[in-house]
Amino acid sequence: MGFLLALGTALWLGLLTSISPCPLATNLAAVSFISKEVKHPWRTIVTGLLYALGRSLAYMLLAALIIRGLLEVPVLAVFLQNAMNRIMGPLLVLVGLFLLGLIRVPSFGSGLSVRLGERVSRMGMAGALLLGAVFALSFCPVSAALFFGSMIPMSIEHHSVLTIPLAYGVGTGLPVLALAWVLLGGMATAARWSRRFSDVERPACLITAVTFLLAGVYYIYNFLLSRAGGVY
Repeated sequence: MGFLLALGTALWLGLLTSISPCPLATNLAAVSFISKEVKHPWRTIVTGLLYALGRSLAYMLLAALIIRGLLEVPVLAVFLQNAMNRIMGPLLVLVGLFLLGLIRVPSFGSGLSVRLGERVSRMGMAGALLLGAVFALSFCPVSAALFFGSMIPMSIEHHSVLTIPLAYGVGTGLPVLALAWVLLGGMATAARWSRRFSDVERPACLITAVTFLLAGVYYIYNFLLSRAGGVY
């Protein structure tokens, strides 16, 4: 997988994360916060940008800590360098099955993050940056699976501590920026767009799941089965 393709994949995974039911709920909460500034159009856009930036920075810093921590341990770095292609296949298959609803994982941390977000939202427009970071760390099953199961391994494979995680974070913030923009046309317009995001989520998950399963089978065949059989 080329680096540009990995960047595009990370951006897509971020978008998919953001329009999934649980993250979409937190983004709608952010939009309601942004709507407080609706009388001042430029403040609405700036607040949306700050929220999206907060999400991007939170994902980027968390990923950087995880990836750098793994790569700076010599034994783990050598293991990942030699085994990452073999690990990617099963991981992609597991994430694909999860997106199809065949595997379920528990939710964690969302309630606490939402409560913290309510406090941060009282800080005014400057609080949008922190609000984005807080809601980014509100990992639901979908966001946890895509972040830890796909984006982190992809970043390790390409030795990308910052760029790929940043693309993922930008993807998660784009729907909020879109809602902030349409919010200028009124709350009814924003509500219609949020419903459209929800309608798109299921087919997008299905397409991504099938793509992940096919890619996972490819990795398994080329880096596990072929080597085991002495063909590779």
